[in-house]
Amino acid sequence: MIRTPLRPLARILTARAKGENPDEIERENIRLRHEEMRDRSRDQAEGRLLMLGLFFFAAFTLVGARMGLMAAAPPQEPQVASSGPSISAGRTDIVDRDGRVLATNLSTYSLYAQPQDMIDPVHVAKALVKIFPDLDEPRLVKDFTGERTFVWIKKTLSPEQMQAVHDIGDPGLLFGPREMRLYPNGHLAAHILGGASFGREGVDSAEVIGVAGIEKQYDSYLRDPANAGQPLQLSIDLTVQAATREVLDAGMHMMNAKGAAAILMNARTGEIISMVSLPDFDPNNRPAPLVKGNPADSPLFNRAVQGLYELGSTFKIFDVGQALDLGLITPQTIIDTRPFRYGKFLIHDDHNYGSQLSVIDVIRQSSNIGAARIAMLFGGAKQKPFLKSLGLLDPSPVELAEAPYVRPQYPTNWSDISTMTVSYGHGIAVSPLMLCTAYASMLNGGTRVYPTLIKTDHPQVGPRIISEATSAKLREMLRYVVTSGTASRGDVKGYDVGGKTGTADKVNPQGGYYNDKVVSTFAAVFPVNNPQYVLVVTLDEPSDNVDSQPRRTAGYTAVPVAAEIIRRAAPLLGMRPEVDQPPQLAVTAPAKVTSAATTKAAAAKVVAKAAAGVAGN
Repeated sequence: MIRTPLRPLARILTARAKGENPDEIERENIRLRHEEMRDRSRDQAEGRLLMLGLFFFAAFTLVGARMGLMAAAPPQEPQVASSGPSISAGRTDIVDRDGRVLATNLSTYSLYAQPQDMIDPVHVAKALVKIFPDLDEPRLVKDFTGERTFVWIKKTLSPEQMQAVHDIGDPGLLFGPREMRLYPNGHLAAHILGGASFGREGVDSAEVIGVAGIEKQYDSYLRDPANAGQPLQLSIDLTVQAATREVLDAGMHMMNAKGAAAILMNARTGEIISMVSLPDFDPNNRPAPLVKGNPADSPLFNRAVQGLYELGSTFKIFDVGQALDLGLITPQTIIDTRPFRYGKFLIHDDHNYGSQLSVIDVIRQSSNIGAARIAMLFGGAKQKPFLKSLGLLDPSPVELAEAPYVRPQYPTNWSDISTMTVSYGHGIAVSPLMLCTAYASMLNGGTRVYPTLIKTDHPQVGPRIISEATSAKLREMLRYVVTSGTASRGDVKGYDVGGKTGTADKVNPQGGYYNDKVVSTFAAVFPVNNPQYVLVVTLDEPSDNVDSQPRRTAGYTAVPVAAEIIRRAAPLLGMRPEVDQPPQLAVTAPAKVTSAATTKAAAAKVVAKAAAGVAGN
């Protein structure tokens, strides 16, 4: 910057030549310089004020916009700062094999109180009891008027309850967001799903954890955020499940049974299409477990998986199948069925079937003597490992949290008498699911299947148990049981049902057996010529009281229930009934008929006319 001198020499000389005072020139330059400095300072000050004004304007605009957004957003309770891990409340859905929702999440709110902020604690307590009658008013008053600063009141609220609490209008009542588990189908598949409850809880969220069934078995998967909300797809069909439960519930009450169970399984993949245990419960309002008494008396008890029963004559096909496969017998082999003693034990039948029966008739008539004699052909040394290969001596591998703790009961000392009694289902207790799995393995062609509740496109192929030829012979025998044996009430037109009945005296916990209480079971396969499904129905203490004498055997109790389940479920599974085609109509020569055959003559005329019409076309 070039500064102008205050006393420029040229002007000073000129001023002296003119007789002027040179000091005036200096004073004038000083004034001009000060004015220039003042103008520059003013410009700088104006620029700074402009920038400061723009800054304040932007700041107030930002604050105003934020306040507007907060005012427009839904109200939320403040989150409490915590150094612990955050609570993840997300849980993926559970669906059936066709994608229909079995379990999902519902957004709701919890209710808690901060008594120090309440205006009238006593009034609040009275108002809350009117909304929630299960609350204890004296306890609420004590909590609200004491030294407590935080009180949980309700874990979940309905929209109506939330509005009613809002209407109380006390600032000490606060809401926390919640995600609760919802089972839209109520009782359907209750024992399969199990249920869920809250784990760790905070005012802003709660941890949803499985407490039983599939919910507990797959708890980690259902809570894992890495699954990106991918639902857990089960093997069950909701429509078949509903039909099975409806029929089983009606049958249980008609047969005056204490409880019932039914399992429908894909015979080739082991997929469980439906599984029902009655009585059941609503997982939306899961009851508390029993703390004393018999666990089977609780609706939480899954009779299909947890129930261990002697299932009687349903076991006879295992020994017959093993003997057939070993080449020791054929279906036509004659078996001595005269009662006999083994030590102090008498092996006998409830009915006199004669002194001998073929193997087919041993199964068809359900002879205990015949089954015992067949089992002794190979003995316990081979019987026990064969039953183990069918999964009858180990806990079921099905994906339920309760299954690993259910161990079959069988003789520790597998003696000859044990071999005989086990052959007709006494002295060994298994669950209906274990029986269903074993039947599927025996009748699907002879390969082991493993029960599963998860839909699978690539079923696990198990080891071979018996040959395909033996499996086919067993299915043929079971068909005879339905057409002309103890399960004659189980025939369902169009589906060629085969099956085996089993009626076993119920074990008395005090020792021995009850005289008037049984467990009746029917294990069925359909269709027998191309086995696709196995159904097991078990009734606990049934009694058909239509006649003067109560009838408790499976043929009168479990079989009709199973037949109705097949009749209802088969069309839902896409199975078309196989109906015998009538013979083609043909023109025949008229025949003389007697007066006693007038009806037949009329029918013959109709046939002839129809045939002529067909020929004319």
